[in-house]
Amino acid sequence: MPDPIRLENRKLTEAQKEQYWRDGFLFPLQVFPKTEAAALRAELEGIERDWRGADLPHPLLQYKRINSNCVIPLAARMAMDPRVLDAVEGVLGPDLLIWSAEFFIKEPHTTHIVGTHQDLTYWGMGETSDQVTAWIALSPATVESGCMDFVAGSHKNPILPHVDTFSENNLLSRGQEIAVEVADEDKTHIVLQPGQMSLHHGLTIHGSGPNSSDDRRIGFAIRYLNPNARQHQAKRDYAMLARGVDRTGNFLHFAPPTELFSPESLTLFDEIRAARAEALTEGADKTVGLYSGSSKD
Repeated sequence: MPDPIRLENRKLTEAQKEQYWRDGFLFPLQVFPKTEAAALRAELEGIERDWRGADLPHPLLQYKRINSNCVIPLAARMAMDPRVLDAVEGVLGPDLLIWSAEFFIKEPHTTHIVGTHQDLTYWGMGETSDQVTAWIALSPATVESGCMDFVAGSHKNPILPHVDTFSENNLLSRGQEIAVEVADEDKTHIVLQPGQMSLHHGLTIHGSGPNSSDDRRIGFAIRYLNPNARQHQAKRDYAMLARGVDRTGNFLHFAPPTELFSPESLTLFDEIRAARAEALTEGADKTVGLYSGSSKD
């Protein structure tokens, strides 16, 4: 496992930027101390405990898995943390939007995987480099617990053909996987300790295996955009302004939530989900659960 990457004067070095653009990913960036990561995990698990049986319009899983920054202040706070944004700025520049944020959780001794895929396949934004995903570990992400695997240099490919498996074991919305075989020796294991983060390009081929460990594997994925990114598939799209200014107006802005699952944020959640469904369910021959009312927690 490589030594943690620490920013110099709150900025990525030129060598670190070059590594990102060469490989399509960069890790492990130390953004939160372990003690703070533990507190963030405890806050999340408190929300799960207190709200799992609540009378929400959708199951709690949907609010954790898509647009969590719209309804969960913890998610918005983490996504807008200056320590995270400082690293992201080294890739995208000073003007940053948050397109979405989501918790990826694999319970211990379960078979859930994330199929090998490219993020940008169904987002309706084309093959843009005006996007980066930050993935923050709130529990150990190891090979045993099902950490991500990246294929170095694969972001230089176009969007490759994908197939929808709709597998119950696949955590992705459509169970999508690239229709290309990836050799194990071409994968880099993205091992992260709590409080560490990886960055990856939206065309980087990646996936993750099952969690055979005794602990939950809890990751928090934030999709950042440079305002130059555009939504080509859906009629409208939404984003939170995290830093700088948006001079393009390609996305409708919304503010971070001030309380958990407020009526206003729940309404906004459904507006965003419905707008994005146009792009994210394009071509699917089955109902995409996370963008319908059928997801289960």
